[in-house]
Amino acid sequence: MSFLTTVIKEQIQNFYLIQRLSLYEMKSTNKNNYLGMLWELLNPAIQVVVFYFVFGIGIKQTDDIGEVPFFIWMIIGLLVWFFVNPSITQGSKAIYSRIKMVSKMNFPLSVIPTYVIISKFYPHVALISLTAIVLQFTGYPISIYFIQLPYFMLSTVIFLIALSLITSTLSTIARDVQMLVQSLMRVLLYVTPILWSPYLHLPDWALTLMMVNPLFYLIEGYRAALLGDGWYIWSTYSLYFWGVVVVMLLIGSALHVKFRKHFIDFL
Repeated sequence: MSFLTTVIKEQIQNFYLIQRLSLYEMKSTNKNNYLGMLWELLNPAIQVVVFYFVFGIGIKQTDDIGEVPFFIWMIIGLLVWFFVNPSITQGSKAIYSRIKMVSKMNFPLSVIPTYVIISKFYPHVALISLTAIVLQFTGYPISIYFIQLPYFMLSTVIFLIALSLITSTLSTIARDVQMLVQSLMRVLLYVTPILWSPYLHLPDWALTLMMVNPLFYLIEGYRAALLGDGWYIWSTYSLYFWGVVVVMLLIGSALHVKFRKHFIDFL
């Protein structure tokens, strides 16, 4: 528990630093583009069109998901994916790609994955805002269930930080972990309820197996909040999700604190 306390203290004490570095990270990523940070919105829009063309038209996955049109259902799933995917892949290499820069500084290494993730959170907020506006004109106005959204956004951030503490530490020790993460993310897109509905195609045992994935909880939570489907937050699934996150935080903080003094030796 002392490992977890150490990491949490570093996050709280360096909150302002995380905020500044995340903004710098986001700006520096797009500084050489003529359209600048507008690409943070254009890229997802292009991918949405491609995914809908392939899955909505090509594979003819056009049936409504319950009472929700497939296109609307898919957009909300992709909304989460566009935040989660770069956060996990870039968070996993956050430390070893920056360790030389901070090795001679009194810099809290545990905040590096955090500010990388937060830099992806700003475009996520912008996309949520645009999606909420679109939903107003497509028959899904803001309802009382919308107040769940901040909870699921915060849950996603905490989950990503917990996961990145593990992957960024292991990737610094062995670069193969980064390649493994990238490969798993390609698979995860298709085994998570983003582009197709498991409720329509899978038996109960397979659906239960898919729900082991914490991203299932987060994506369905976003949909419940934005579409007004009910109080997804009040379920035993929430207890499972937070149990997984706490275990990941314990493992990630223990690994990070144990090995961070030796990170420079693995370069």
